[in-house]
This record gives sequence, structure tokens and C-alpha cells, in this order.
Amino acid sequence: MDASLEKIADPTLAEMGKNLKEAMKMLEDSQRRTEEENGKKIVSGDIPGPLQGRIQNIGEQGHMALLGHSLGAYISTLDKEKLRKLTTRILSDTTLWLCRIFRYENGCAYFHEEEREGLAKICRLAIHSRYEDFVVDGFDVLYNKKPVIYLSAAARPGLGQYLCNQLGLPFPCLCRVPCNTMFGSQHQMDVAFLEKLIKDDIERGRLPLLLVANAGTVAVGHTDKIGRLKELCEQYGIWLHVEGVNLATLALGYVSSSVLAATKCDSMTMTPGPWLGLPAVPAVTLYKHDDPALTLVAGLTSNKPADKLRALPLWLSLQYLGLDGIVERIKHACQLSQRLQESLKKVNHIKLLVEDELSSPVVVFRFFQELIGSDPVFKAILAPNMAPSTVGRERHSCDVLNRWLGEQLKQLVPASGLTVMDLEVEGTCVRFSPLMTAAVLGTRGEDVDQLVACIQSKLPVLSCTLQLREEFKQEVEGTAGLLYVDDPNWPGIGVVRYEHANDDKSSLKSDPEGEKIHAGLLKKLNELESDLTFKMGPEYKSMKSCLYIGMTSDDTDISELVETIVVTAREIEENSRLLENMTEVVRKGIQEAQVELQKANEERLMEEGVLRQIPVVGSVLNWFSPVQALQKGRTFNLTAGSLESTEPIYVYKAQGAGVTPPATPSSIRTKPRLPGQKPFKRSLRGSDALSETSSVSHIEDLEKVEHLSCGPEHITVEASSPEGHPGAPIPEKADQTAAQCPEDGCPQVEEPESLR
Repeated sequence: MDASLEKIADPTLAEMGKNLKEAMKMLEDSQRRTEEENGKKIVSGDIPGPLQGRIQNIGEQGHMALLGHSLGAYISTLDKEKLRKLTTRILSDTTLWLCRIFRYENGCAYFHEEEREGLAKICRLAIHSRYEDFVVDGFDVLYNKKPVIYLSAAARPGLGQYLCNQLGLPFPCLCRVPCNTMFGSQHQMDVAFLEKLIKDDIERGRLPLLLVANAGTVAVGHTDKIGRLKELCEQYGIWLHVEGVNLATLALGYVSSSVLAATKCDSMTMTPGPWLGLPAVPAVTLYKHDDPALTLVAGLTSNKPADKLRALPLWLSLQYLGLDGIVERIKHACQLSQRLQESLKKVNHIKLLVEDELSSPVVVFRFFQELIGSDPVFKAILAPNMAPSTVGRERHSCDVLNRWLGEQLKQLVPASGLTVMDLEVEGTCVRFSPLMTAAVLGTRGEDVDQLVACIQSKLPVLSCTLQLREEFKQEVEGTAGLLYVDDPNWPGIGVVRYEHANDDKSSLKSDPEGEKIHAGLLKKLNELESDLTFKMGPEYKSMKSCLYIGMTSDDTDISELVETIVVTAREIEENSRLLENMTEVVRKGIQEAQVELQKANEERLMEEGVLRQIPVVGSVLNWFSPVQALQKGRTFNLTAGSLESTEPIYVYKAQGAGVTPPATPSSIRTKPRLPGQKPFKRSLRGSDALSETSSVSHIEDLEKVEHLSCGPEHITVEASSPEGHPGAPIPEKADQTAAQCPEDGCPQVEEPESLR
């Protein structure tokens, strides 16, 4: 940069270069002192105060671009003659450099902050060029012969509306050209259909004015057939304007023929700021026109020094980077996209949308899986018979899973700069555009490899979730008490709602009882520590509570999962009802107990007599003739809600003290699991994944657990079998068991004479 500045003959530029060098030195010294004082390295571009940590790492070239804005304010204070010479030199140098870098010979440049502003000025220039009397007659000329602006159906959203608002044209002046639907790419402009539209407009008395082509669409990075479009525009006198991210590849040594044809167009809009990682750098519109008066009227040129100084940040940045630095950054971004594209071709269940354009710096991919079988004949038979609703449901399920995949990849690999987008034909896809993000985020080849590894790690979960969704739906619909909720935006295996006894199925209002049951159900399921995630989902005031089940793996037992949900929900409902009725039951029990106590007092009074109630006489009578009163008590049963006598308890205690009551059976049927096996996992019995040594031991452990769990039933069957008739020999194990029984713990049974 210093050498180039020294060669400049104008002393003002030399003085500015000297001041710029001193400013950069001061900036570097200040940053170095700050790092030494804090004892740690601070991210370049970080500033103190509330913005600390929120400014991106702009680097030295970013400092140059930002310094250009401050330098422009300083230059504006010079005298008019020096300011005119300086701004003209900066504008001409920047224009010449850009035209040489991007192979656009003999072009002019217009620098603008808003990316679409350049196209609006180009449209105004085209109107002045085609309508000679527009300056005098104005709208009357356009009314007699309406202009037509052709836009691709794959153009950026809102571009046509912006042009009409800026030019004061009605919306019928816009014509959307469809993309190829039968042959070629789904995002390339249909040239044959465009020619038909042009002929129809000419027959109707309209004037085809301008065509906007794409060298890399905003969505997927496809390039139109610019060579054929240029021939068509020359035939009908239409202005051809090209825009897109693929224009950056014009700076490389090898350029595809479709993008190289853009150098012959009438104008093009480029955004070098994102391509090179330069903040606050204006966009550039390069155009070719010989009439300076029309360009001045259209607003593409200006005599104001402030308008010419817009190029100063880019002028400084281009000098700092140099031609090698510019080419290296663009080449690095293209290599990243090719690296990802080649890697994803080897990954199953990943579909690339830009396979036919290897030179495109945009990679768009999508997860997909065929659910109707892999046999082509099988597909041909079933696909026509499938209902449109089924196909649409599967398509929407894949879209939801792709959106989940994109969000997960963005969190795992933030340096990749991925974006999730929705396409009309393909559905939800994930886009990787390093030309727009790599220079700012510092994306490297290792980040691309990490991205591919993360995609491969997420594919089994996506495939299994998509396959188990239908099984989960059928299992829920076949279970009483559960309702399957079709939520198309949930990426998990499904949504379910438990229908309690007081549930109003026809109403969608808030259900406090159902919310309480689902909250307890969510807590119980999360305590199981399974691999599944359970959530209550989005809280809508007008919707009832539901249980959202997340992503799953292939070894998930759906039947056990559904059974656990319904059994746990029923237990929570019963317990909640017991607690709700507890107050009323206890209140009635207290009233009944008071009545019983009053009756007991009256009976005692009748049995003992009135004389025993007198203090002195009663004590004398009790001394001579004590009353033999029986112990009468009452116990309150919370389950039945009634008072019961305590006499059976005393009798039970007296006759069989120390006898253990029978255990209460559990309502949940728990399946036997291997050691370390988590809930809702399928059994490993018969699995090919087990080794020859470990599988036998695991299966034996499982059989032992099953044998122990059903042991009492086998004992009962053996005791009641016909072989146990009187006279049959007693096994030795029975004698050993009887011999080992303690004398106090087991009753002694005499042996019948028939068995002696």
C-alpha cells in the first residue's frame, strides 16, 4: 500500500497516505498496550463499554474499511479544487481496479449502500434511453407504450415491488418468467418461454425494457443461461442486467462459460463486502453507457464530492488486500463449497440440489428417505396408489426433520454459517454459502469436515424417527385413553394427549385437570432417565396440554413407551382424585366419628347406670364392683371413606402376631431388563450385534430374570399337577427344605401314614 501511494503524483494523496500510515500505527500501538495491560489477548475490533464482545472480528482489513469513513469526513474539509481532484482520482482508480479484477472492460461504476439501489438507477437509465421524450412528456410516454421489466421466478423476494415503488410504475409492468419445469434446472430461467412472452408484449403494444438475470440465485446459487439471454436481448433491444453471488468467480483463473457470459451484459451488481469480509463497504453496479448526460439524469453519476467519497472505504481495502489477497479469499470460499459437495455425495440419505454446477460456490442439501421401499418395481406399484394426504404428510415430516437438522448443525458448527430455507419444489433445505460468510466467520477446511461428521452422526436419528412415527401413531390410536395429536411442526416421533374422565373432547379450552395430569406425567417420564426427551410443547392458551416426544433411535420399544405413558397417566389421575376427595371424605368421617362417640357414650351410660356417674358414689361402686368394659375402637379407612371397628384388628393381633400381610400388586408391568439397559429399549434377544461370548451370558441372565419373575406361578402349577397325587414320592429337595426350616419359624407337620 505504501509503495502505491508513493507513486501517486498528487501531493494531497501522498499526504493522505502518510497520515493513514500514522493512524494505522497509532491504532496498532494502542491495541498492543491494551493487551499488555490486561495480560490477555483481546479480539480485534472489540471495544469497551456495553458493546464489548458484540463486535465481530473484523481484522486489519476491516479497520481499513472503517477508517475510510472517518477519512472521508476529514477529506470533505479540504478546499474545493483539491477535493475535486482527490475524489475524482479515488473514483476512477476504484472503478478501473474493479473492472480489471472482474473482467468487465470499459465499464463505469456506481457505488451505493442499498444493494437494490443500483438496479433501480439502471432501470431509470434504460427508460431514458428507450423513451426519448420522457424528460419532456414524462408519464404520458409510458402510458402510451407501457414498459415491461422481466424478472425470473427465482429472483430475490420483493425485488419487483421495490423497482415499481422507486420508478413509479404500476405492477402490471412486471413480468415474472417461469423457470424450467420439464428440462434442465428447476431454478434457471426458461429462455423459450421468455421469448414467447416478449413476442406477446410486442403484439400488445408494450415495450420490453429490461431483463434481470441471475448468476447464482439467492436460494440455491443456480446461474441462468446468460449467453442465450444476451442473444435474445440484442435481438429485441432489451437491457440485460445480471446479479448474483457467482459473479465473484470472475476474479479467478477458471470461470464457467455461463458466468463468463455475464461480462458481455449491459450492467451487473456485485457485493464485494461479504465476499472479502469487509464491513461497511458499499455495493457496486458496473454498467456500460456512452451518454454522460443520461447517466447524470438517471443518478448514476454525480458532481457532489460526498457521492464520490463512497468509494473511499473500498479503495483503501482493495489496496490493502491487493489482487492476490482478493483472489485468494474468493478461491478459498469456492474450495470450501467444493469440499463439502464432494463429501456429501458419499453420504447416504443426503440429496444435493446443485449437482450439475460444480463451479457454484453455493451448496444446498436436504435429508430424504424413501419410505415405500427400495425396489423400483415396488415403488412404481405403490406410489400411484398412495393418497395425496399421505404423500403430503411424508413430505412435511421430512421438512420438519430438515429444519431440525439445520438448527442442530448451526449450533454444533457455528463457523459454517449455515442457513435454513424453504423452497417451493424441494421443501426445506440447508444452504452453505461460504462466499457470503467464510471471510467474516473465518471458515476453514476443518470446519467443513466437522460439518460432514455432524451430519453423519444425525442421520441415524433422523431415519429412525421418520420410520417410527407411523408405528407410534398406530400404537397410540389402538390404546384406550390416549389421543394422537397431529402436530406437523414437531420434529419428534409424535404428540400424544391423555384423556381423563372429565375431559371434554369437543372443547379446546384450557383444562386445569388435564394440565396437572400432564405435568405429573412429564415429571415421571423424565425421572426414568431414558434416551428420549419429553416436553409439554408450546403453551397455547386455547389448546389443551399435550406430551411431546422427541427424536428417537432404532432400538426404541414403541409399545412399551405407549404402555408406560398410559399406565403412569392413570396412576397420576387416580392419585390426584384421591387427594381431591380427601378433604370431603375426612370431613364426613369426622362427622360420623362424632355421632359414633355420642352413641358410645350413651351406651356406656346405660350399661354403667346413673349412680356410677356421681363422683363419690361412682368411685365407691367401682371399688366394690369394677366394670368389665370391652375395648371398643374405631378406625377410619381413607380409601373407602368409612368408619370401621377395631375388633378384627385386635383379634388378628392376638391370633397371628408377626404375620406379614400380602404385598400390594403394582399396576405397571415392568419388563425385565439387562444390567445397564435404559427404559424403552428393545430386548437384545436374537440380535446380531451381540458377540458369541457376551450374547449367551446376557440371554442367560435375561432368562433367569424371567424365571424368577414368574417363579411362584410355576410352583403353583407343579403343586396342582396330577403327578402330585397321594402316594407319589417326595423329592429330596423338599426334604432338605423342610430340614433347613427353623423350629420356631415353620409349623411342624406330621407325615401321613401313606407316605411313610
